Amino acid sequence: MLSIDSQIKEMLALAERENLEIVAMKRESHSAKETGQRPVFNEIVEEIRSGKFNGILTWAPDRISRNAGDLGRIVDLMDAKLLLEIRTFSQQFTNNPNEKFLLMILGSQAKLENDNRGVNVQRGLRMRCEMGFRPGIAPTGYLNQKMMDKKCQVIVDPERAHVIRKMFEKVGNDKLSGRKVYHWLKFELNFHSRGNKPLALGNVYRTLSNHFYYGVFEYPKKSGNWYQAKHEPLISKELFDKVQEQLKRDGKEHNPHEFAFTKLMICGSCGSCISAEEKYKPLKDGTTARYIYYGCGRTKDHHCKGNKYLREEVLIEQLVNILDQINLNQLGVQIKFEDELKRHNKFQRTVLGFSGEKEKHKDIDLKTYAKYILKDGTNEEKRELMGCFKSKIKITKGVVTIG
Repeated sequence: MLSIDSQIKEMLALAERENLEIVAMKRESHSAKETGQRPVFNEIVEEIRSGKFNGILTWAPDRISRNAGDLGRIVDLMDAKLLLEIRTFSQQFTNNPNEKFLLMILGSQAKLENDNRGVNVQRGLRMRCEMGFRPGIAPTGYLNQKMMDKKCQVIVDPERAHVIRKMFEKVGNDKLSGRKVYHWLKFELNFHSRGNKPLALGNVYRTLSNHFYYGVFEYPKKSGNWYQAKHEPLISKELFDKVQEQLKRDGKEHNPHEFAFTKLMICGSCGSCISAEEKYKPLKDGTTARYIYYGCGRTKDHHCKGNKYLREEVLIEQLVNILDQINLNQLGVQIKFEDELKRHNKFQRTVLGFSGEKEKHKDIDLKTYAKYILKDGTNEEKRELMGCFKSKIKITKGVVTIG
């Protein structure tokens, strides 16, 4: 196997010996086994059609194509007498039935070798799985063996394994949530993966749900093929099951319903998403008042100093006051208003029995309609409206700002 530079050197020497004129040199390192996916090859085909050149000089036939689609395009060019000759290091192909047939056989042989190679690789991977070795990069807490005779085998990472084990214990035994474990890793331990990056919240949950840590694995993912692993487990199956139960409870307890303005604004101090929580206060008359507060979620800075909780009523009042400064997607709001009007007309006809013409509206100030939604709309309507805000909304120390 020669590199592209070596192939070019050899073919230039052949062109000089054979007195062939080189019009252009094209390089492409893209795989030749996928039809129509090589930009340089597609360019060559179009230039041959335009008459820029009428021959191809290449190291071997399989450099042209390893799939039937691209090979067929080349043969079609030869049939049309646009491509007169293909020269390789040791062969010559012209618009001759026997030579074209040989070219197609060699191209098909290259495709067959590719297909067989893929089958052999898959068979080898299945065999390794049956031996208890999961192919691929080892998850955090393990290291891949670098020795060729132990390929696919993993060993315990002495720097990180104890932290991964402690993660499971904190969730399974101490009943911590995944988010609290994330904060513990980031702000108390300053934990980093092998790539010297902190574990993101999503990676924390993926780690806590990974069966690999108690000694089994699925390969490929979502295939339903499970294997018993040979590596040293970091946790027991019992602890893993306890963690899964806690994560299910954590998921049910976290955000039991969608608040109106969560995930739509950011903290002006640290850039974290704004989160919400509800509080209940017993009243003298025996009833209970419900309040919703919005503030920094502290996902990017656990010690954010700009955090000050804001009552939902105060937040809406501030949004209404600054609405004239907000850049709206006018078309989006107009469509929502038109839908609201249609719903109103249908209600009048079907429920109230009005049979007159559809109510027509005058041109309205869409920001007036937006203020109405903010004050009196449902949570879903408020969220849809906020999605039409082009301006970035921030909350900084309890004050809504545009940034």
